[in-house]
Amino acid sequence: MQYYFAPMEGVTSAVYRRVHHRYFPGVDKYFTPFATPTVHPAFTPRQMRDLSPEQNAGVPTVPQLLTRSAADFIWAARALAEMGYGEVNLNLGCPSGTVVSKGKGSGFLAYPDELDCFLDAVFGAVGEQIQISVKTRLGVSDPAEFSPLLTIYNRYPIAELTIHPRVRADFYKGGVRESAFADALSKTDLPLCYNGDVTSAADAARVEQSYPAVGALMIGRGLIADPSLVTRLRGGAAADADTLHRFHDELLDCYTELFGSRKNAMLRMKELWFYHIHLFEGGEKLMKRLRKATELRDFEACSAEIFRTLQLRENVHPGWFRPAD
Repeated sequence: MQYYFAPMEGVTSAVYRRVHHRYFPGVDKYFTPFATPTVHPAFTPRQMRDLSPEQNAGVPTVPQLLTRSAADFIWAARALAEMGYGEVNLNLGCPSGTVVSKGKGSGFLAYPDELDCFLDAVFGAVGEQIQISVKTRLGVSDPAEFSPLLTIYNRYPIAELTIHPRVRADFYKGGVRESAFADALSKTDLPLCYNGDVTSAADAARVEQSYPAVGALMIGRGLIADPSLVTRLRGGAAADADTLHRFHDELLDCYTELFGSRKNAMLRMKELWFYHIHLFEGGEKLMKRLRKATELRDFEACSAEIFRTLQLRENVHPGWFRPAD
């Protein structure tokens, strides 16, 4: 089984990917938070801080693009191929209202004819230069939408189809629609990756046992909360508090160098703690203190107290979230 780290804006940046890969081996692919190409055929400096080969050296990285313009996807895919990337991923899963309102992400699924033309254009233009994978939901509002969408996907040599078995209207509420995913297995020969509601080793084992034909598993917030999850899935040890503390402090140092400000680095680390705290027993009070900290010394003292005094759970608490991976 291949294990992928799902992208998450504001968290899984190039800095995070590099540090995570050093401390917690085993992830086969790290997908970047989506970049949105425009009619200007060049990535912005901000996008290049995440996409440049130098920023991702030694880390198995797959750039993800968000667009409904074939022309914009084509120039961006060509640029990524020239940088040395072997794969680019098309985001057809993001349910954000600002994304969907522009017909992008899962909003693109509402226009199957346009999507068919898009795929025809991009595979015809760059399909021999770089592999194109797709991350999709089942549809916009009804899982019955997925059957015609899958017919479209089957027309193209998609390198891998990652399915998050929810519709856009679900966002991340309720359980994943397992029956729809199971039905897709019998209707495609495309390589498939499963994504959604995997927060523990038991969740991963259940998916692997339920769908033995699936070759990859994409994990998001469950892997942010427990950064050693994939390491454990590969037979390694769970991270102890000391390792997690060192991982945390190195991230803080790297963000400080990136932002030129220890305070801005602290704000980024607070985003990480939103997920990470759920690996600790009884962390609610300390998390409130950490969230309210405005001075770096208070933040560092509180985070150190978490690592020093709280008991680590074997798995992330199962009821804490519906993952947005």
